[in-house]
Amino acid sequence: MTSFAVMAADKLHDVGFSWLSLSHATGLALCWRPFQAPLFIMKPRNARLLLSLALFGLLAACGGENTKPTPPQAVRPATPVKPVKIGVALGGGAAKGFAHIGVIKMLEANGFEPVVVSGTSAGSVVGALYASGMNAFDMQQKAVALDEASIRDLRLFSGGLIQGQKLQDYVNTQVGNKPAEQLRKPFAAVATQLETGDRAVFVRGNVGQAVRASSSIPGVFEPVSIGGKTYVDGGVVSPVPVDAARQLGAEFVIAVDISSRASGQRPSGLLGAVNQYITIMGQRLGEQELGRADVVIRPAVLDIGAADFEQRGRAILEGEKAAMAAMPQIRAGIARLQQAQTAAIRTAEARTSAAQAEAHQRCQDSRTRIEKLRGVEKNCSAPAR
Repeated sequence: MTSFAVMAADKLHDVGFSWLSLSHATGLALCWRPFQAPLFIMKPRNARLLLSLALFGLLAACGGENTKPTPPQAVRPATPVKPVKIGVALGGGAAKGFAHIGVIKMLEANGFEPVVVSGTSAGSVVGALYASGMNAFDMQQKAVALDEASIRDLRLFSGGLIQGQKLQDYVNTQVGNKPAEQLRKPFAAVATQLETGDRAVFVRGNVGQAVRASSSIPGVFEPVSIGGKTYVDGGVVSPVPVDAARQLGAEFVIAVDISSRASGQRPSGLLGAVNQYITIMGQRLGEQELGRADVVIRPAVLDIGAADFEQRGRAILEGEKAAMAAMPQIRAGIARLQQAQTAAIRTAEARTSAAQAEAHQRCQDSRTRIEKLRGVEKNCSAPAR
């Protein structure tokens, strides 16, 4: 037989093989075994079909039985962005400090409840009550019912007109006599160490005493002795304690500035002269620290006198109005901060994913040549911790 069919039949008969699979040892050589088959003659077209089928079976058998596809790696969900930690820095300003209550009321009403509180002088009084767990409406009720005589204890020729013990007792009563570290919100009262002029930030211990020290305006209140050191009003070194709020962990600081500006006119009376003195000293420092706040709110209370407690209702209202006017700026600032946090998280996740992929590839590259030829994947998963 000289035809193609006869040649194919003779070959099949002489060799007699069945297609099994590729040898995983070499990855190339055919695995075959001889068998006895009867002589048969095929037509050319049938021979071509047989050879095609045989080749197809060979290719199918070449997909090594031990090779397993790499399972797709599970995509971890993006880490949710935590709520922004909002802090309020409440500045000093005597009776103008009632405006802080209105500001806090509007922040709460718009979903921006502060979780960190710092205060100087009058701001430390409001801040302590707020940190104790009171909301703005609770504080407003306290403000309306406040009897000025309950926080003012006059004592002449003792280094100041007001001793300050009544203020200390009033604050401690309102906060349930809890130390600062046990209040519901982190709280800091800022005072000035008289001996050195350094800023002092009270975050632990007697809350009423810390507020008293923070509010001890030189010449008006007696200086306060704590731990062998003497302290006076924090407005001398930090009129609006933005930095203290940052130190407590605030990511977004809303500063409330109720401090007076030097009017260019001669003050009348002792209290007016002292107030002007404090204003001049703290004005420059206040501007620098306010520049480190995210948002600054300035209620229109500059015309309210330092001892004008009768204007408390108006001060609260002005605080509400100023806070509402600043609300678009607050929303935009928090949105920018959240976007930046989200971008930072995504960047960190991308770097982690790339590092994991690189480590996995290095692990696979460390396989032996036989493992690579056989298509065996190495277990490169990190050990459980």
